[in-house]
Amino acid sequence: MSQKLKNKIEAKDTSISALLKDQKFTIDYFQREFRWQEKHIKLMVEDLTSTFNKSYKEENKRSDVANYQNYYLGPVVFSINPVNGKKSIIDGQQRITSITLLLIYLNHLQKDSEQKVSISELVFSEKYGEKSFNMSDEMREPCLKALFENGEYFIKDDDDETVKNMVERYNDIEQCFPEELTQNALPFFIDWFVENVVLVEITAYSDDNAYMIFETMNDRGLNLTPTEMLKGFVLSKITDKKQRNEINDLWKTEIQKLHDYDENADQGFFQAWFRGKYAVSIRPGKVDSEDKDFELIGSRFHNWFKDNYRTLFKLKSSDDFYNFFKNQFPFYVKWYLKIWDAEIDFNSNMPHANYITRWGIAESLQNPLLIAPINFADDNETIQKKIDFVSRYIETFAVKRAINSRKFGQTSIKYSMFNVIKLIRNNDTALLGKNLSVEIEKMDVDWDGTWNFCLNGQNGKFVKHLLSRTSSYIDNLAGKGTNYVFYHHPNGKQFEIEHIWANKFEEHRDEFEQENEFQDWRNSIGALLLLPNGTNQSFSSDIYEDKLEHYLKENIYAQTLHPLFYSKNPNFLNSEVIRDLEFKAHPHFKCKDIGERLKLFQRICEKLWSVEYFN
Repeated sequence: MSQKLKNKIEAKDTSISALLKDQKFTIDYFQREFRWQEKHIKLMVEDLTSTFNKSYKEENKRSDVANYQNYYLGPVVFSINPVNGKKSIIDGQQRITSITLLLIYLNHLQKDSEQKVSISELVFSEKYGEKSFNMSDEMREPCLKALFENGEYFIKDDDDETVKNMVERYNDIEQCFPEELTQNALPFFIDWFVENVVLVEITAYSDDNAYMIFETMNDRGLNLTPTEMLKGFVLSKITDKKQRNEINDLWKTEIQKLHDYDENADQGFFQAWFRGKYAVSIRPGKVDSEDKDFELIGSRFHNWFKDNYRTLFKLKSSDDFYNFFKNQFPFYVKWYLKIWDAEIDFNSNMPHANYITRWGIAESLQNPLLIAPINFADDNETIQKKIDFVSRYIETFAVKRAINSRKFGQTSIKYSMFNVIKLIRNNDTALLGKNLSVEIEKMDVDWDGTWNFCLNGQNGKFVKHLLSRTSSYIDNLAGKGTNYVFYHHPNGKQFEIEHIWANKFEEHRDEFEQENEFQDWRNSIGALLLLPNGTNQSFSSDIYEDKLEHYLKENIYAQTLHPLFYSKNPNFLNSEVIRDLEFKAHPHFKCKDIGERLKLFQRICEKLWSVEYFN
C-alpha cells in the first residue's frame, strides 16, 4: 500500500442499505462487548418511527418514500487492513449491532406480507448454502442465527454479556415497535429505514488514523449542551448581580449532583420536570403534524422554555426567575434523585419504584408521570406515597399489558400516558389514588390473559419479574419476611425459572399426541416456579413426584404443591386472603393440575395488583 493511500481518510454520507449490503466487518478487540441498554434501543426505535410517521400517508406509493424526511443516525468509523483488506469497526459497533437487530425483527414482521422488502442481505451473505453474518464474531453467530431464523434465542449460562444484551435488546424492539406500523405501513417503513436513514461513514487506511478519529470524536466535543444553554438564558433574566451569582453557584451544585448519577442525567431531569409539571400538548398521531410540548421538550427543552416561561411558568420579573430556580429547581432535583435511588435500591416506603425499573414503561413517559403529582408544599411522607402510587399504576399497567401480549412501548401508549400525566398533575394523595384506580379499571385487558400466557425465548425477563412478585407476595401473606429483591436480584445465589415438568415428551404421551402441545402446557405460567440457581438444574429432569420432595424445602408457592405442607403449616389457611386464593396440594401434576394452578395464579394476580392498594 502506498504511503499516500495509508494516510488517506474518507468520509461520506451513506444509507443503511449501502453501508451493510454484502459487507463483512470484524469488531475491534477494544470494543467487542455490546452494551446498549433498554433505554438506548427504545429511544432509537421511538425516534425512527416518529420521524417516519411525519411523512407517511396511507395513499402514498412506495416510490414516494424517496421524498420522505431523512433521519441522521450518527457516524461510524472503519479501518481497512492494508494487508488483507479486511474492514474493522473502530467506532459505531453499538449502533450497527442495534441496526442489525432491528433489521432481523423487521424481516420477521414481513414474512407473511405480500410486499416483502429484500433486507436479509443486509444481515448476512450466503455462499455455498452457508450464511455468514456481516459482523464476524464467533460469539455472536449462534445468537444471530437463532434470532434470524426463529425470532428467539434461549440464553445459556455460558453466554457472554454481548449475547445476553443482544437478546434483551431484540426483545425490547419487539415490545416497543408500534403496532400501527406492522401492517400496511410496514414495507414503507422498511424502505425508509434502509434508504432514508443516513449515517456518515468514515474510513481510514491505517490503524493510527482510525484511532485518531475515534479519540477526536469521543474526547473533544465542546458544544454547549441544552442544560448549559438553559442556564445561560435563566441567568440573563436575573438582573441583580448577587442573585445571579447565587443561582449560578446553585446551578453548578445541582447539576453536579445529577452528573454523579449519570453524565446525561441533567437532560433527563429537565425533560421529566418540564413534561411532568408544565407540558400541555403532544403531537397528534397524524402525518404532517407539528411537534408540540412533549416532543419539543424531548429535543430542545432550552428553546421550549424560552418560548413558554411567561405563559406556563408564570415567570415575568427577575425576582420570579430567582425565586423559582432557588426553590423549585433544587426541590425537584432532590426528588428526581430520590426516585432514582428507590429504583436502584429497594425502599419499603415506595417499593413499586424498584419494581418498575425491572418492568415498567419508557423513561420518557415514566419519569414525567412520577414527577407530575409532586408539589413543592408536600411533606416527605406525602411525596413518597405519591411516588409509590404512580409506580404501582405503572407496574400494574405494564404487567396487565404484558400478560395479555399487548405492547406498551412509548409510541404505542404515549398519548394515553400523556393524558394521565395531565390528569394526576398536582393531585393530592386521595385524588391521585382515585384517578389511578379509574385508569386501571378502564384498561381494555384483564387478568384472564394468564390462561394463555407461556414462557418463551423472548419474555424470560418478564416471567422472572412476575414470579418474583407473586412468590414474595405469598411469602408475605404467610408471614415470611422475604421481598421482591430476594427473588429477583439478590446479592447471593440467584433464582432461576423452574419447569415443573421435565422436558420429556415421552413421559406425557397419555395426555398429548403432539410435542408442541406438550411444550405449550409445560411453558404455561401455571407450570413454572422460581428455585435457587443450581437447585433446579440438579433435579430438573426428574419426574414430578420426585421433584415434589425438593419443593417442600423451597419458597411457599412451591411448597403448596406438596400435601405435607398443609399438615405441617395448619395456620396457613387461617388468613382470609389466603383462603380466598384457594390453594390446594397436587400429589400428581397433569394437565388438570396445571389448569388449577393457572386459575390460582390468576387469583393471586387479581389480589396482588388490586386497586384496593390506592385506598
